[in-house]
Amino acid sequence: MSFSVGIVGLPNVGKSTLFKALTKKQVKIANFPFTTINPNIGIVALPDERLKTIAEITKPPKITPTTIEFIDIAGLVKGAHKGEGLGNQFLAKIRECDAVLEIVRDFIKEDIEHIEKNIDPKRDIEIVKQELIMKDLETLGKVFSKLEEEKKIGNKEAVRKIEVLKKIKKGLEEKKKIIELSFSDEENLLIKEFQFLTQKPVIYLINIAGEQALKPELKHLALDLKLEEEVSELSEEELKELKLASQLDQLIKACYTVLDLITFYTIVGGKEARAWTIKKGTKCPEAGKCVHSDFEEKFIRAEVINWKSLAESGSWSKAKELGEIKTVGKDYVVQDGDVIEFKI
Repeated sequence: MSFSVGIVGLPNVGKSTLFKALTKKQVKIANFPFTTINPNIGIVALPDERLKTIAEITKPPKITPTTIEFIDIAGLVKGAHKGEGLGNQFLAKIRECDAVLEIVRDFIKEDIEHIEKNIDPKRDIEIVKQELIMKDLETLGKVFSKLEEEKKIGNKEAVRKIEVLKKIKKGLEEKKKIIELSFSDEENLLIKEFQFLTQKPVIYLINIAGEQALKPELKHLALDLKLEEEVSELSEEELKELKLASQLDQLIKACYTVLDLITFYTIVGGKEARAWTIKKGTKCPEAGKCVHSDFEEKFIRAEVINWKSLAESGSWSKAKELGEIKTVGKDYVVQDGDVIEFKI
């Protein structure tokens, strides 16, 4: 399964700087709005000590970590929902992402102008929130019209959808994001197709400079993104010599957590140690589909062991001797850290 995170925020807050630090790709960075017009897309490996441990035991010729896709999206301005700046493009790209990583500026630098003329993280968060809410209200209007037509010809599902959308409209008009509202599993399924912007999980990353204090009311992840960009350009030897280390691992893991993802592993007969990304709560046959498209349909059973038990046993064969490997069926829910061998 593939999951994507859209990097968003006002212009000149550090979105492209973060993207460059994460992906080590050369991207255009400049001190004026809308430097990023076409989105930059990069694949980032999830830091994973467990995979390293599994590889040390199995000694495969190939090691493949799991990944997350990051998309650097054009900066948003007030009025984006009406097409101001690059608003329509910005909002369309967010719709395609699974989660939103919002960069919020909390540093002062005279040669980097803030589009609102002064630094105020709380205000900037509110600007983005309001633009997304307004776009969702616009989407609602279009959806209501279509569903009302379907309701007239006796479509019962349209009736159920309209009731859920009325609840959403009330919440949005009260300045609440959809993710802040409560829905049943059935209601979530009914609105899934609409891909509302404020229904997506959000991580706030405060871009600070050096020792600048974080605003006390903003209890979010904070990084100096310019420093992270510089660190990303250094070799391992230089990092050791300067006693520097990137803090981006915690950000990548935070994205993984907010998406409600877990990792399982396969060792493919000692040929490859590989990590795979799935949603928490996924059953074994569906997880098998990640490995091969046929595995879900042809699934019979699977052999499973927790990575830590495998490490303690020292090898798959030894773990089997010790009775540490269990055989599971179609109803088994995959757990974070499982090492799985699928049987078809």
